[in-house]
Amino acid sequence: MMETVVRSVMRYTAPQEAWEAPEGTVPVHGDVAALATLLAEGGALVLTGAGISTDSGIPDYRGPTSAARRHAPMTYEAFVGDPVARHRYWARSHVGWPQIAGARPNAGHRAVASLQRAGLVRGLITQNVDGLHQAAGARDVVELHGALGRVVCLGCREVHARGRIQDRLTTLNPGFGARAAAINPDGDAELADAELDRFTMAACPACADGPLKPDVVFFGESVPRPRVDHCFDLVDRARSLVVLGSSLTVMSGLRFVHAAVRRGLPVAVATAGPSRADAAATIRLTDQLGLVLPAVLDTLGLADRA
Repeated sequence: MMETVVRSVMRYTAPQEAWEAPEGTVPVHGDVAALATLLAEGGALVLTGAGISTDSGIPDYRGPTSAARRHAPMTYEAFVGDPVARHRYWARSHVGWPQIAGARPNAGHRAVASLQRAGLVRGLITQNVDGLHQAAGARDVVELHGALGRVVCLGCREVHARGRIQDRLTTLNPGFGARAAAINPDGDAELADAELDRFTMAACPACADGPLKPDVVFFGESVPRPRVDHCFDLVDRARSLVVLGSSLTVMSGLRFVHAAVRRGLPVAVATAGPSRADAAATIRLTDQLGLVLPAVLDTLGLADRA
């Protein structure tokens, strides 16, 4: 039965396009005042990436706070097709989850929520899986790549709260005292290989089988089509696109920049390092989002709403 489930799910996978960031200084166009002026026009669609969560203690993938990673990120094909890889993932994720669960929204998340409450942000798409936009009070957040706070069974399709699965894993592994050497943005901890053999997997609480998978889009997996279509609808209704904290390395998020450019929308990008949207950006900032976004609120007279 499980082999059939795995094969049926794998038909929907798709490769991600690789991109190497160019060397050199990122050109800066505009300033906080220019970004505030753009947002003041209303109708903005905001697209966020890992860079907006670094001030909450979650490292990004490629920016200045990124952690050196010994293991490649888990791919969808490996997760569904290789029980050993799946075991390794859950052991590392079990150790890494408390840091993700304990993270709190920072000034950047709160600023985006304030802009939304003020009616200046019409849509919010995040590539992050940490749930921090919602924790900051943002509404109708499109989680492009899913959420670590949910777990789905690939057998019966039941969705479970991650906390419930975490508690089950803790019960099954009372002596598993592994400590993470580093935490990655997807909650996958770096562990010594010797630690992995002592870890016991959990079955699905609903069907007693599985396998269980975090409700996130792994590398090599396609974002569900209805979710993508909804994001394109948001671009169609937007008056501008504002990218915050993302290099847009994979096409998953970059396609919405391309759609905005085709529609002639102004594009603003605020992220620390190079991004694939730099050539399209009419406003390009590199300062820390925890400083830029509160300054935008102050310029718009919204600082008291953060």
